Amino acid sequence: MFPSPIKKLIDLFSKFPTVGPRTAGRFVFYLLKLPKEEIDNLISAISDLKKEVKICELCFNPFQGKGEICQICQNPGRSKALLCIVEKETDLTTIEKTKKYNGLYFILGGTISTLKKENIKKLRIIELEKRIRQYPGVQEIIIALNPTTEGEATALYLERLLKPFGKKITRLGRGLPLGAELEYADEETLASALDNRK
Repeated sequence: MFPSPIKKLIDLFSKFPTVGPRTAGRFVFYLLKLPKEEIDNLISAISDLKKEVKICELCFNPFQGKGEICQICQNPGRSKALLCIVEKETDLTTIEKTKKYNGLYFILGGTISTLKKENIKKLRIIELEKRIRQYPGVQEIIIALNPTTEGEATALYLERLLKPFGKKITRLGRGLPLGAELEYADEETLASALDNRK
């Protein structure tokens, strides 16, 4: 049986996405071998994360800076007519790297099946509807979710939900293979998918 500090940390790491007890255990024993200054650096970095990083009130993208709105949402050069819905923060970053999209974003925070249908309230649906109502200048909503079973189910749900707003609703073109994750798509494939959205 492990000492309680080790067990507690394994339990905490096990709550991370895709981290099971075995991997969590590896993290803990790796940390045990580190010198004190490296542990202090890690503690400081985690503390800074909570103190210095904010979540944008409009798109839910994490950012560092003044105010409550991120640099993308504040940028007057971005098209207010385009709103791209993504599942998670890394998807937004991946699309930004293509330099093919100049609109605004909304991070949904998950998909239907991964959160189970009864937990659909955990998605930012109310916030999304509010965003569209508050910004009537949005002309096209791009649903840029991963082409997985969960992504497809969520995209269909969003299409039905957003239809009454009377906006043009498009999805990424099929440049992305079924079952792939946006985060791991190369920039050319993703750029092609953006160009071929429908």
